[in-house]
Amino acid sequence: MGISDRLLGKKSENGNPHIEAVSPNAALPGGEVRISGSSLRPHELRRPRVQFGETEGAVVISADDFLIARVPQNASSGAIVVSTNGHSSNPHQIQVAAPIADNLHPVTNPAIDAEGNIYVTFSGARGQKVPVAIFKIDTNYNVKPFLADMMNATAITFDRAGQMYVSSRFEGAVYRVAPNGTMSSYAESMGVATGIAFDRAENLYIGDRSGTIFKVARDRQIFVFATIEPSVSAYHLAVGPHGDVFVTGPTTSSFDSIYKIDPHGKVSTFYRGLGRPQGLAFDVDGNLYVAASLAGQRGIVKITPDGKASMAVAGPSLVGLAFAPGRSAILATTSGVHHLSWNIQGFSPWAG
Repeated sequence: MGISDRLLGKKSENGNPHIEAVSPNAALPGGEVRISGSSLRPHELRRPRVQFGETEGAVVISADDFLIARVPQNASSGAIVVSTNGHSSNPHQIQVAAPIADNLHPVTNPAIDAEGNIYVTFSGARGQKVPVAIFKIDTNYNVKPFLADMMNATAITFDRAGQMYVSSRFEGAVYRVAPNGTMSSYAESMGVATGIAFDRAENLYIGDRSGTIFKVARDRQIFVFATIEPSVSAYHLAVGPHGDVFVTGPTTSSFDSIYKIDPHGKVSTFYRGLGRPQGLAFDVDGNLYVAASLAGQRGIVKITPDGKASMAVAGPSLVGLAFAPGRSAILATTSGVHHLSWNIQGFSPWAG
């Protein structure tokens, strides 16, 4: 037995709680994290106390060597401490996403322009005309209406020049949107147009959730790029560092796939085993992050290039994410957006 093992053993014998790991080490309020260690349950099977900074979180499951705790609504980034029998554990750091705006209705990733402004849809139910289709959140987190006249605005992306493109699943179209909110049609007759993404050559890929991925070249020629299984809600698209298109499309299964489509249109299954996978994004190391459920837990799932999955951010109702300047991320739920200081650099096809 090594020195560290003997020390841990001593802590256990003395009944002092000790935290070895917190997984995941990032969360939204309401997310559930697993705290592993020793002597984490008090005597007489009482529940321990878990402090997220100054705020106590609810304990969902408690055992001697692990517990599951729910991040309280007003928690912030800082230390987690477990207390049992009058003794407190060593602190362990966790990043908690901070709310930016609520009362929205994003259905996929938010989008961020070159100046750091955030754009989020208020998508509405299919066929619902909402007063504001897209909101703009500036770098001071002021929320302002940006675009009104679009039915069921769904996905937003930017081209190399910083021009915005937005899909309308109701109209089966993609629009180009000027900085003043003026719209012009870019591609029509796209079925139920949902996810959109550019590759490095500025080809635009559009997901028609009924089963088709379209490719729109820079000269506006439209091709059927690939066909995959239809989705009950939407396709979500991201282009990886090697030019492959990755697609999620929730079905009625709880064991859904992420599809990988190579530059020639060949479809393969990159990963299978997620519940309702939605918005996705890459970091500069080629890791894929997707809003999904993994083993029954909702959050942002990290999938390495060799297909190993783990929960990276715990949080209910997540639908998408976008990497932001300053090694951070903007996370979208079904009703709002949060900012997470994450120390991860996002991938952009326009970099380099």
